[in-house]
Amino acid sequence: VTGSMDADCVLVKEVRAEFRCYQWRHLILFYVILSSGVWTWRTVLWVAIGWIVGISLGMLCCIYVATLHENDLWFSNIKEVEREISFRTECGLYYSYYKQMLRAPSIQQGLSELISDNATESKRTINLLRRMNIYQEVFLGVLYRILPIQAYLEPVYFYIYTVFSLQAVYVIALFITSWLLSGSWLAGALTGVWYILNRVDTTRVEFTISLRENWSLPFFALQIAAITCYLRPHLKPIQQKVVLWLMFLATLCFCLTWQFNQFILLVQALIIFTLDCLDLISTEQVTCLYLVQVSSLLSVWLLQFCNSMILGSLALSFIVSALFVKHFQRGLKTGGLAARLGKLLLHTVLVLALTFTINYLAKVTLQLRSDEHIFKFIKSKFGLGPTRDFDASLYLCEEAFGLLPLDTFDRLAGTLLAYPYLVTLIVLLVMLALLTLDNLCDSSAVGRPLKGRFEERPICMRADVAYNLLHTVFFGLLALSTMRMKYLWTGHMCAFAAYGVCGKELWSLCLNMIHCNTKTKLRLIRYTVPLAILGFLYYKFWPKLMTEVSELREFYDPDTVELMTWISSKTPKTAVFAGSMQLLAGIKLCTGRVLTNHPHYEDRALRERTRQVYQIYAQQSPEEVHRILRAAGADFVVMEDSVCYERRHGRGCRLRDLLDLANGHIMDGPGDNDPDLVHASHPRFCASVKTDGPAYTALFTRVFQNKTFHVYKLKKGKKRAKRDL
Repeated sequence: VTGSMDADCVLVKEVRAEFRCYQWRHLILFYVILSSGVWTWRTVLWVAIGWIVGISLGMLCCIYVATLHENDLWFSNIKEVEREISFRTECGLYYSYYKQMLRAPSIQQGLSELISDNATESKRTINLLRRMNIYQEVFLGVLYRILPIQAYLEPVYFYIYTVFSLQAVYVIALFITSWLLSGSWLAGALTGVWYILNRVDTTRVEFTISLRENWSLPFFALQIAAITCYLRPHLKPIQQKVVLWLMFLATLCFCLTWQFNQFILLVQALIIFTLDCLDLISTEQVTCLYLVQVSSLLSVWLLQFCNSMILGSLALSFIVSALFVKHFQRGLKTGGLAARLGKLLLHTVLVLALTFTINYLAKVTLQLRSDEHIFKFIKSKFGLGPTRDFDASLYLCEEAFGLLPLDTFDRLAGTLLAYPYLVTLIVLLVMLALLTLDNLCDSSAVGRPLKGRFEERPICMRADVAYNLLHTVFFGLLALSTMRMKYLWTGHMCAFAAYGVCGKELWSLCLNMIHCNTKTKLRLIRYTVPLAILGFLYYKFWPKLMTEVSELREFYDPDTVELMTWISSKTPKTAVFAGSMQLLAGIKLCTGRVLTNHPHYEDRALRERTRQVYQIYAQQSPEEVHRILRAAGADFVVMEDSVCYERRHGRGCRLRDLLDLANGHIMDGPGDNDPDLVHASHPRFCASVKTDGPAYTALFTRVFQNKTFHVYKLKKGKKRAKRDL
């Protein structure tokens, strides 16, 4: 027994000694790796500083917009009704569902009320989770209820701080993108500073907190960062899988939080299609990117209770068509220049033809007409559709849906953003054109890996750079055509311009042209130029920022406060209100009353009802207006002098003009009219009802008025309209 114990002790000692040797060998190996230049201690420290700078810039942006919001409204010192009124237009509608979740007796009851809602549209029961993208309000409502924060954080602050925190996520995502492209976190620092200084053109979160884009764009930026990382060379399989999962989660959150996700993903799918046609990314990468988009759209389709708009989206039809044609069309990238151009042209025609065919069949099968107003707007914008369509005209007459103003470029140039952006864009486009021509002419390159093929050529472009180049081109064109879309472009513009300043490719090209390209000079320029730009921006704009955050204003809208107070105290809780979409969203949030219509315009029946309710501002008889409002279930109608006597838009774009044109009536005021328009047989209702004529008092009773609003209660007519509008 003693001998056995001695043998065991010897064995244990040998094992311990071997383990110590194993530890020392790995420590020595780790030290050798760090000392070899792959990951030195200096590199680890440099990367850590980069992450600290990126997170700090994100927090700075968050605090900056939160301060502007507080200073502009004096949000912490105004009454609750004033805070709610500050959520203008559709922002108030979305926030009302967060408030509804908090006031529900239980989480289950709150979800049930949202799934079977009969207060958003009178005489209708709708599934709000299916119709609208309000999962973020549901999530925050549930989170606020279960977290122990009610004692020291008001619900409204929990909501707005969450949105402002997403701005930090947005800046960090842009920081990562530019860092990945350039290989230097100085590019990320420049990106964050440019984003903050160009706040007017990069975000509007401080005064439109609840807008869907403020929730979704940070996730879109994360998705772009994930795509940039995925397309980088030398990624291991396990790293690719992790990045693909991150990409899927970011795309899912982006799609779930914005109803226009399908149109953004369509543009992104076109970018991927272009990269594939130009042979700039591999077939495996193309397929994976497409599948991430499809998986995200189908996941949202399930979460939104099988929302037919997603199945009928052009994005889904295009991706299916591209994958189908790509699978069956062989030999696309073989042959000479003329043959390959012909094949690419045929390939593109086949994909587009199949896309429109699948989309048409899907919409016919699903009886989908909810998104037709968007296509009407696009047709009318480019002169391809009727100019009198009411829905299209509502968009066309808004400045946000017009062309990008030229003063935008003056502001971007003032912060030195426009100049490096344009230089980087032009140089890379020339390089892309030369590389594309080389790819199309070199038929022997087919079958060889992209990495090896690019290394053999004097002109090459990484796949991640090519994607971001086409991304800024496609979304830049979208922004130029529609001003509201600029927020999809300007944030990425900051990252792209910073890559041009800090990246190796452009500076190497410049140094090669003057025959002095060395590693030392390249490194010196890559670090000196961004630091000089940052120093200039600090010197020029820091005093302006301090002045901006010190300016104090206060919310002031006594007429709207008076209206909301009267509705809450003097009308039944089940009363139904009609009026403009923007005002009714505020009425729902502040008073909880039932609405006839609202600003979420992605439903054909709602658009038709809105057009009918807006006849209160048209030249219609009191009997016709009364019939329309009673058919919609209205008990009260609110009319606004700012709409009835509108001067913000010119003749032809005022709401009353759009209604007159849609009704075939001659517009008010001096100016030309189309020859087929006729004089209306009745005066304008919103102005004439104030005269208290017998025809009006027989059907409408004035119950409230101030300098801005006039509220009338509808009297019950002899006959109720049978048709539900």
